[in-house]
Amino acid sequence: MTRLYEQMCNWPNVLTLVRISVIPLLVMFYYLPVPWAHLSAAIIFTIASITDWLDGYLARYLKQSTKLGAFLDPVADKLMVSIALVLIVAEPTFQFVSLDSSVASIPTFVITIPAAIIVAREIIVSALREWMAEVGKRASVAVSSLGKVKTTVQMFTLILLLYCNNTTHPFLVITGYILLYVSAVLTIWSMLIYLKAAWAQLVTAS
Repeated sequence: MTRLYEQMCNWPNVLTLVRISVIPLLVMFYYLPVPWAHLSAAIIFTIASITDWLDGYLARYLKQSTKLGAFLDPVADKLMVSIALVLIVAEPTFQFVSLDSSVASIPTFVITIPAAIIVAREIIVSALREWMAEVGKRASVAVSSLGKVKTTVQMFTLILLLYCNNTTHPFLVITGYILLYVSAVLTIWSMLIYLKAAWAQLVTAS
């Protein structure tokens, strides 16, 4: 029990647990019937994204890396990203973009497709890492430099899209769309790199 308490209460794990615990707040603030609802949700997501970087830094700096933290950190990341994408895909704002003299209608699939790609990739890579850990090759699919770039672009994109509402300038909305597709491309690219690294194990395992 003491060992579990020590793992739960070190700073990196506390930050990870905080990141998970603010997810209900993210959803609640996003749907508040006030003009600043989306702004507040974007701020919450921004703070959560910063803690994602900070808990990893503290784990290395304080030498407090734990198995519990190694499990919780990717869970927190995937929960945050998946739920943010669900909120964005379900948001009517992204189906209609207000122009100077008209309202442009954008098909729902334009934002649904890249969101589905991102979620599917997270599931595939998580399953791949779990399987590689079982065969003792987890290090082969450790987070790569491209994976870190993907995460940075993805977090910035989600912050921007969470911020957008029906009063947001069309330029920001369209920029959010473009960045979401860039995130989807980086997502596929990084997944292929992980699959390539694990391919020998995949095809030779009995």
